[in-house]
Amino acid sequence: MFFGKVSYGDFLSSEEGIATNILADRLETLERAGIVKKARDTTNKTKFIYSLTAKGIDLLPALIEVILWSAKYDSHTAAPKEFVAQAKNNRKELTKQIRTAVKQKKVLFEPE
Repeated sequence: MFFGKVSYGDFLSSEEGIATNILADRLETLERAGIVKKARDTTNKTKFIYSLTAKGIDLLPALIEVILWSAKYDSHTAAPKEFVAQAKNNRKELTKQIRTAVKQKKVLFEPE
């Protein structure tokens, strides 16, 4: 939702360092729960692209709260400082911007 990652490879190369079997299981769980949907990449038929459903996008307020909590208590948080500042100062506008970016498949923030 925040950094434009859409493929298994994108998620696998994330800084979290998630194991392949756990990543595959979590993506499948999110898909079964209706939070993400999986489709073949139109440019590479061997690759799948994951996108958020409306149900997934509706998790945005909860995710922002978790990110703010992390920024407050974890000095090593991956949350970009600009994102945290916007979330603290104008959460409503940030939420609107993120929802628009997700629908337009744009990236608002880059990880630091």
